[in-house]
Formats: sequence, C-alpha cells, structure tokens
Amino acid sequence: MHIKQATPALKAVAALLLTAALSSCGQSQNAGMPAAGPASVGVITLQPQDTVITRELPARISAFTVAEIRPQVGGIIQKRLFTEGSNVKAGQVLYQINPDTYQAAYQTAQASLAKAEATLTSADLKAKRYSQLVEIKAISSQDNDDARAALLQARADVATAKAAVETARINLAYTRITAPVSGRIGKSSVTAGALVTANQTTALATVQQLSTAYVDMTQSSTDLLRLRRDFAKGALQNQSGKAKVKLILEDGSEYAQPGELEFSDITVDSGTGMVTLRATFANPTGELLPGMFVRARLEQGVRHNALLVPQPAVSRNQKGEAVVMVVDRDNKVHARTIKTSQTIGDKWLVDGGLQGGERIVVEGLMKVQDGATVKPEPLKSNASAAK
Repeated sequence: MHIKQATPALKAVAALLLTAALSSCGQSQNAGMPAAGPASVGVITLQPQDTVITRELPARISAFTVAEIRPQVGGIIQKRLFTEGSNVKAGQVLYQINPDTYQAAYQTAQASLAKAEATLTSADLKAKRYSQLVEIKAISSQDNDDARAALLQARADVATAKAAVETARINLAYTRITAPVSGRIGKSSVTAGALVTANQTTALATVQQLSTAYVDMTQSSTDLLRLRRDFAKGALQNQSGKAKVKLILEDGSEYAQPGELEFSDITVDSGTGMVTLRATFANPTGELLPGMFVRARLEQGVRHNALLVPQPAVSRNQKGEAVVMVVDRDNKVHARTIKTSQTIGDKWLVDGGLQGGERIVVEGLMKVQDGATVKPEPLKSNASAAK
C-alpha cells in the first residue's frame, strides 16, 4: 500500500531531472557554436563619367513625299496604266482619259488662230497702204486711223487665239494623268470606265517616296523646357552636328539605320501639351512603312561626370522616394534617399544624393538593414555596372 502511493512522486522527480539534463545539453551546444559575423554584400564604387542622355519617345512613320493623284480635266477613264503597289517614275502615265473632246477643242483653237493670223495679214497690208495714201492726201486721216486700229485689233485677236490654242493643248495633255514624283503607288480608287471630274475630292491613287522616311515624335513641353534649362546652366552639352536618333520597331527590334533630328515644331498642341519633333531615316529596303508606330530613342546631349546606379540597387520607401544602401569607411550600411530622373539602359541616372567614389550595395540588400555592419565584396562586374 505504501509503495503504490510513492510511485507517482518518483515519476515526477524523474521527469524534472530529465528536463534539466536536456536543457543543460542544449546550452552546452549553443555555447560551442561561433557567433554570426557581418553579412557579405556585393558593392560597387560609383565612378563619374560622361554620359549621352537619351529620351525614348512615341513616334509614327510618314512618307518623305506624298503625292495624291487627281484629274485636272473631266472625262471617262479609258485605261489604268500601272500595277497597284509597284514603283513608278516621275512623268510615267498612270491613267488615260478619253481625249476626243479635248482633241477637237485643240483643233478648233488652231483653226481660230489660223483665221486670226489671216485677218492680221490683211489688216497689216491695209494699214501700210493707208499710211502711204494719207501722205498724199488720197484718203482722210480718219480712214488711216481706222486701218491702224484694225491692225492692232487683229494682232490682239492673234494673241488671244494663241492663248486658246495653248489652253486646249494643256487640257489635251491633262487627259494623260502622269506621276508627279517617283515612288511607290498604292491602290487605285477607280477603274476603266469611271467618270472623273477636274480637281475632284477623291484621289485616284497616291504615290509615296519611301527611300527616305520621316519619323514624327512627340515630347511634352515640360520635358522640352527642362532640357533647355539643363543646356542653359551647363548640365548638358550639345553634341556636334545634328542629334542622332535610333528606332525601336513594333516587334522590339532596333532598326539598323540611324537617323538625324531635322527640327522641332515651334508651337505646342493646345489639346495635348506636346511638341512635335521630326527626324529623317534612310529606308533603302522599304522596311519603314507610313503609319507604323515606333519608339524613337533621341540623343539629347552629354552630361559630364554623371553617376549611374544599377536598378537592383534602388528601392522605394513608403513615400515612393528612391533609396540606396551606402557603405561607409567603417563598413556600416546607411539608407540614403537619392534623386533619379530617368533610366539609361539598366541603370538609373542620379540627379542628387550620391557622390563619386561612394560604395553602394547591389547584391544582398535583403540581408542588411540601416546601421548594420557588413562585409563588402566588390562585384566582378563593377566596371560594367558603373558604366
């Protein structure tokens, strides 16, 4: 009876001894482990350098020359003399309008001219005779004056008839509708048998010169003003010659031919607040087609002693401000707010908050916090990262 009452007490004591033994063992194991050292992080040293400042802008392709073909006389289209989508040369006949009525008008004008010239010959002879007769008082001065006036009128009639012949000839020539410029012609809006009128609203076809293409870009007036201020205070320097432009096509590829900026518009669109810029590009293979949307990368100037920070090194605080982790001489990390303006490749262009020679953390940001001591290790790509 006494043994059965002591058994639970013994079990409790044994449990307490076992717990103490396990706790002592754990403490001895923790005491034997070395303390954790500073976290290793990858850093780069910022190197100031001259950097070409670029801006990527939305743009659209337009033809270098566009000529809409319209008839200058009315009539029935007899023939279409070109293949849609083909290249045509300046002066090449594209359409033939029925010339019969214009041919008849030309011949009538020629006949009127011949009649006027015959009348002029008669009036000239009569005026010469009357000038002799008036000297011997064979005729009155009035008759002589009338003969001279008839001569002048006959000469005017000849000039009028010549102008009528030239007008008829021009109208007859207009029945052959020709290409005003060389280029690629689009589809025809009419077929043989269609009635057309002079200077009609609808173009018969359109010829576009594509060997050279225009690229029209839009930039906000705010960006343009900031750019001009940077030039004024010397933050940016003009490059010699015209600014270079590169194109990013719709599929993301870069167009092989570089372009040049031609001009910027002198007015701001009141609806959008944008300014139009225009560049020219060689288009020998016809890859650039009118109406295509592209991205234009415009070189705006050179910034001397610019600082570039890899994008992975930049985070954002709760205010949305750009923050980097700077490693000081004692290898302690400090969070610092910086100002960035734009990306250049895979890097941020720094406008303020950093200086050349400072080290910033690029790899291992998740392992450090503000004020912590770290073990900085220069990245192998330090040189390339700074560029």
